[in-house]
Amino acid sequence: MTAPFLASPDLAQQLARIADALERIAPAARSRPDFAAADAFVWRADRGALEPVAKVNRVDISLLHGVDRVRDLLIDNTLRFARGLPANNALLWGARGMGKSSLVKAAHAEINRRGVGEDRLKLVEIHREDIESLPAVMALLREAGCRFIVFCDDLSFDGGDTSYKSLKAALEGGIEGRPANVVFYATSNRRHLLPRDMVENERSSAINPGEAVEEKVSLSDRFGLWLGFHHCSQDEYLAMVKGYADYFGLDAPFDEVAREALEWATTRGARSGRTAWQFTQDLAGRLGRQLDRDG
Repeated sequence: MTAPFLASPDLAQQLARIADALERIAPAARSRPDFAAADAFVWRADRGALEPVAKVNRVDISLLHGVDRVRDLLIDNTLRFARGLPANNALLWGARGMGKSSLVKAAHAEINRRGVGEDRLKLVEIHREDIESLPAVMALLREAGCRFIVFCDDLSFDGGDTSYKSLKAALEGGIEGRPANVVFYATSNRRHLLPRDMVENERSSAINPGEAVEEKVSLSDRFGLWLGFHHCSQDEYLAMVKGYADYFGLDAPFDEVAREALEWATTRGARSGRTAWQFTQDLAGRLGRQLDRDG
């Protein structure tokens, strides 16, 4: 019978050094997020972690004027989701500055204010440049006991960008499908998320142009709810300004405020919710008043 192998002290030290080196280069174990820490989180793709947001930058839903129909549609969809009923992914598309991202954040706050569902609804923001990591986000949320709105603001794709395929797979096409406790909301200035020249280039270079274009356009089909935002009228713009002035207690004759607000919009070449908010900030500054937005 052979004697048992006895490692020399030098060999044991070498093995220990190798083990330490392997431990240093090995990826850190992913910690489970503490979803009780906040109602909103930002996905940090470089760390593979969800960072809690103590105070969300948003406005009260009562301040969103001129978008009544799309507001009600998104609230209804989010209510059903919070109650555990079937709900659609939503694409909010259209004119800049008309409250697309504000509506998503306000709808999230409104559902939690109503106390719908067993637990508070969570909002997770993923940045456009990190959209390829969306499958990892979905996998992380799938095992959680909460329900989540995953939100991407200003989502669009340019020529040569293939990350839209990750989005398609994460929303519906993957073998696991979208987690039952997750719904995806995105805002974009484009209805089909892809520029026309990108689609046309694909059509001209493809063996089967029809199929190539279908693959591009089918990305928007992953969103069951399309909500269009359009430029507001003068009356709607002034209603936004008045809503802000009343909400924040900016005491000034409204006929004078309206005249200044219209002049403000003219100098910027646009009437929108964003323009109304920027004018309100200017007005509050001139009146020496603070604007405390809801978080």
